[in-house]
Amino acid sequence: MEPFLRKRLTFLSFFWDKIWPAGAAPSPDPDAEVEREPAPRVEPCSGPAPARLFRVLHDFRAQSAGQLSVSRGDRLYGLREEGGCVLACRLTGWPSTGLVPLTHVAKATPEPLSDQPWYFSGISRTQAQQLLLSPANAPGAFLIRPSESCHGDFSLSVRAQTGVLHYRVSTAADGGLYLQKDRLFPSLEELLAYYKANWKLIQNPLLQPCVPQKPPEWDEWERPRSEFTLRRKLGRGYFGEVWEGLWLGFMPVAVKVIRAADMKLTDLAQEIRTLKSLRHERLIRLHAVCSAGEPVYIVTELMRKGSLRAFLGSPEGQVLSPPVLLTFACQVAEGMSYLEERRVVHRDLAARNVLVGDDLACKVADFGLARLLKDDFYSPSSSSQIPVKWTAPEAASYRVYSPKSDVWSFGVLLYELFTYGQCPYEGMSNHETLQRISRGYRLPRPAACPAEVYALMLECWSYNPDLRPDFSALQERLGAVGRRRRP
Repeated sequence: MEPFLRKRLTFLSFFWDKIWPAGAAPSPDPDAEVEREPAPRVEPCSGPAPARLFRVLHDFRAQSAGQLSVSRGDRLYGLREEGGCVLACRLTGWPSTGLVPLTHVAKATPEPLSDQPWYFSGISRTQAQQLLLSPANAPGAFLIRPSESCHGDFSLSVRAQTGVLHYRVSTAADGGLYLQKDRLFPSLEELLAYYKANWKLIQNPLLQPCVPQKPPEWDEWERPRSEFTLRRKLGRGYFGEVWEGLWLGFMPVAVKVIRAADMKLTDLAQEIRTLKSLRHERLIRLHAVCSAGEPVYIVTELMRKGSLRAFLGSPEGQVLSPPVLLTFACQVAEGMSYLEERRVVHRDLAARNVLVGDDLACKVADFGLARLLKDDFYSPSSSSQIPVKWTAPEAASYRVYSPKSDVWSFGVLLYELFTYGQCPYEGMSNHETLQRISRGYRLPRPAACPAEVYALMLECWSYNPDLRPDFSALQERLGAVGRRRRP
């Protein structure tokens, strides 16, 4: 309002100066073509503040007016230490400031921007306005995005009562970030913490991160490839390359990129109809496909800790106790039991095709994709490609796949679990593995594996498929073992 009146009614400049004295922080102009930077204030500059990020270890309930109630997992920005407490601003939930005992917090490192709920990569000013004005957001919703007009800077977009306002977040020569030139911050997280607590400086409160619009449940799952941005290659397997990507510029997804030369595209439509009908918390959720042209994209939810096999071999995975490994086994058995009920055969169950989330939830992936691969790529005659060491004898030799062949593979997955990702039949060729299995050889019991679990593994490896248990029985028996061994 102020810029509009000053520009069009200049003869009243004396009156405007009385209302808006020089040096006051102006409101951004929603009609401006570029983001406006709030005018610098005259308060002294203290230089870039040191990083003071904390993570709450234990719940704390305020016992006086100056204290701040926090919950385990909250993130705080520390303003200063006072005795045995830290004066902190809460970065999660409703913004507020108060004292928290140092015994209840630990120093934390800034999270990557891509993990922040308020950071939206790859969206324009217009898209930011559309998101913030959607019914899911109220005044006080905000987001930060890369600046369109100045590479390396950012824009803070805020929903106000009258519309969406945009502020330029500039980068100083020393790397500090600022809305006002005399107040620098080492990170966007700390800049937001300050302006949440001192929102009157920009005349608009910052109450909650913008709620993204959820992708609709498409009747046609085929989506244009332009909706997806590939950001980081996660790995490669039998079914092509796997990338971390963004859907519509903000939703993190996993994108499996498959070449048409390796896949029977004529069967893809039927397989997708099957995959989209399978919904269970222990199965990777399918979001979309791009099969028009090459390469084919199969888009699923993103599990940030990657494959179970890689996770077991990581420092975090190596210290997991057997009871935790048992919970992983139960989760996989639960997902496979769901597939078994619907007569869906996985064909390639292994730790590499189970994914792990930040909350240590395990989900079965790539179910049914083996049927789409070209015969000459995934067949017994191509021993370098078929996963013989995970495949039941009747499937490896005669291509007879069934839920019982998946049960054999599950026994091998249990071996991977309790050896922390060790390759089964290590040192044996595929041909030697098949020969020794036919003569009665079975993998030995891993050191960390409970005896009752190893007994289940041996049942999974019965040469006669009819003697193998089904997944519902495996889920129940593994759960019983877990309950008995729980501390």
